[in-house]
Amino acid sequence: MDNSTQESHLRSENSVTYESPYPLYAMAFSSAPSRTHHHCQRIAVGSFIEDYNNRVDVVSFDPESLSIKTRPALSFEHPYPPTKLMFHPNSTVRKSSDLLASSGDFLRLWEVRDSSIEPVTVLNNSKSSEFCAPLTSFDWNEIEPKRIGTSSIDTTCTIWDIEKGVVETQLIAHDKEVYDICWGEARVFASVSADGSVRIFDLRDKEHSTIIYESPQPDTPLLRLAWNKQDLRYMATILMDSNKVVILDIRSPTMPVAELERHKASVNAIAWAPQSSRHICSVGDDSQALIWELPPVAGPNGIDPMSMYSAGCEINQLQWSAAQPDWIAIAFSNKMQLLKV
Repeated sequence: MDNSTQESHLRSENSVTYESPYPLYAMAFSSAPSRTHHHCQRIAVGSFIEDYNNRVDVVSFDPESLSIKTRPALSFEHPYPPTKLMFHPNSTVRKSSDLLASSGDFLRLWEVRDSSIEPVTVLNNSKSSEFCAPLTSFDWNEIEPKRIGTSSIDTTCTIWDIEKGVVETQLIAHDKEVYDICWGEARVFASVSADGSVRIFDLRDKEHSTIIYESPQPDTPLLRLAWNKQDLRYMATILMDSNKVVILDIRSPTMPVAELERHKASVNAIAWAPQSSRHICSVGDDSQALIWELPPVAGPNGIDPMSMYSAGCEINQLQWSAAQPDWIAIAFSNKMQLLKV
């Protein structure tokens, strides 16, 4: 690191580790504290087994005692590894239980109660068959939580009305597989694809989309997209097999406003801070979790991370808790580690 004097290490005494019997990938924080233990938070973790039979476990994290509690009843079988998990973004609406969504072969909804988890519905976006092209990701609309948008390898994005259980709209979003989707506003979403583009769509004008960015090398897939909820002008994306995090300003398409290039191997996941418009975290195959503070103007020598954490091996996934913004979750091997930032 160029300015290692300014670099702070996230210390291991500020971390809590959950060890699973199987490799982990998908993770989700609940958006509200537990009803029975108000300072605790539910976290869903999904297995990554290259087989049909996978599992999702819902654990309880207590930041006061720095403990993670498991309950066998709060665990269920999941067909194929879930590509993403998300709790209902506004859990206060559902007092007695939490709604959890998962993507994989289909979009599925689950009801998480205090002592059981029940399947609610399976949503199939294929009009022509009982099978659906695999879903790479989805996002739950915070402003209108009846809407979930899914992305698929069949080049489409599908917008569901989950209250009615019907497809609101389905559109061919890209020329190749769509790898990620995220909402900006109630009717505006963006997606990234193997075709190397970031596109913004408005449900009020489905015939058109705006290309915000394209990979510098043609057909280099873009894998993940994160929209800054504190400042919707900014997005971040990552390229396949690249150590860069690309920061975009939707007011000036095509040219990134910053490129974060301090990872020493491929970046796998990104997450904006839920309470701050200037902070973003990234994790990668170099076993590093890096937190960055974006300056008003990037200098000529690039940007150094403000803090870093080294895990034991490649970090595959990352979530930043909106309900408890001091905590970040990372997944590597068969572990989920919670880091206090």
